[in-house]
Amino acid sequence: MDAYALTAGRISLPVFAERIFERLPRADQRRWAEAYVQGLLTTSGKKSVRRLAAAISSSPATSQALHQFVNASPWDWTPVRAELARWVEQQMTPRAWVLGQAVLRKRGEHSCGVHRRFLPSTGRSVTCQLGVGVFLSSDDQAVPVDWRLLLPGSWSKDPERRVRTRIPDGIGPRSVEQHALDLVDALTAAGRTAPLPVVADLEGSGGTGAEALVGGLAGRGRDFVVAVPDTLQVAVGGHLRLQHPRGGEGRSPVLAARSLFESDAGALTRTESVAPPDGRGRHTCVMSSFVRLPQRGGNGARIHRTYRLFATRTDNGRRPLQLWLTSLTHARTDTLLALTRTLGQAGHSVREMSDEFGLLDFEGRSYPGWHHHMSLVSAAYAYSRLEQGRTRAGEGMLVAA
Repeated sequence: MDAYALTAGRISLPVFAERIFERLPRADQRRWAEAYVQGLLTTSGKKSVRRLAAAISSSPATSQALHQFVNASPWDWTPVRAELARWVEQQMTPRAWVLGQAVLRKRGEHSCGVHRRFLPSTGRSVTCQLGVGVFLSSDDQAVPVDWRLLLPGSWSKDPERRVRTRIPDGIGPRSVEQHALDLVDALTAAGRTAPLPVVADLEGSGGTGAEALVGGLAGRGRDFVVAVPDTLQVAVGGHLRLQHPRGGEGRSPVLAARSLFESDAGALTRTESVAPPDGRGRHTCVMSSFVRLPQRGGNGARIHRTYRLFATRTDNGRRPLQLWLTSLTHARTDTLLALTRTLGQAGHSVREMSDEFGLLDFEGRSYPGWHHHMSLVSAAYAYSRLEQGRTRAGEGMLVAA
């Protein structure tokens, strides 16, 4: 294979690829994995297989080989992602595991998992695949290390579609929050000894989904900061009381989360004005309260966990409140705000992968092909941002033919 030689600072691409793809069973698979990543890093514009092949080799057979490797070669992406997570963690100082989503728009209806989905952020429905991802996030960047593909019932329960797109037998219907919890479990199993707080905003999953995610994280003993809808039902902590409208104290009422911040409940909330870390821009107004989410245990008894519900508002109050629920009940406000900002970093990473790394350019339709492509794009993004980025800031990057 007549490929470009791509090096960057202390870790060359071949050395990086050798580590990330070392668990692939065949030498040709490891070679094509490196070639695909190299193509993603060096090809400008749309990252079609044909253009990737042209960027790394003059051989006319390269395009077919790359297509075969991504769409048909039966390699397991799980150990690749586990090794990517370990490498990313060594290259950066992550402060959170961020759960986010990637909406991958599609024109046709034959790609695995494609469906019509309403996007609250735009108020429109689109035809898309939905990827649920977990990112390792530091103070200034987020890198994806694992993904799940949402399969609506029309896909997971249709035998013909399952066979056509090669969905494995053990893969059944999973909600967005179930996928998110699976990602947390997989990242934990990858070998991290000190799990970090989980930050999540699973837009569109609704109050039930947010509550299921919170319950799942709490059951795993994980600290978290989760965006919740303002309709989430909460109970005021037992040591706090609301004045009954007819006088006297009420008993820990259950109410919509937004009600805490709409009423004149000075005893329940506090307001702080927090400056951004760089000292620029508008301050963020933060109001918070201790609350409970009553849940049923296995024996039917009610169990109560105390959390901190906080609301943030910027832009001098012109934007609506954003509500968050956290298990970090006594953390500093600036610490909680820093954690919420990691979601923006993950969103920025998805946009960069879409614009510069071919996230939206997968040409296949199969379930394994989608996971192969997402693994390779994530590897290319990690290498570019953590190795090439460091080199550009210091020693400089060399790309030679």
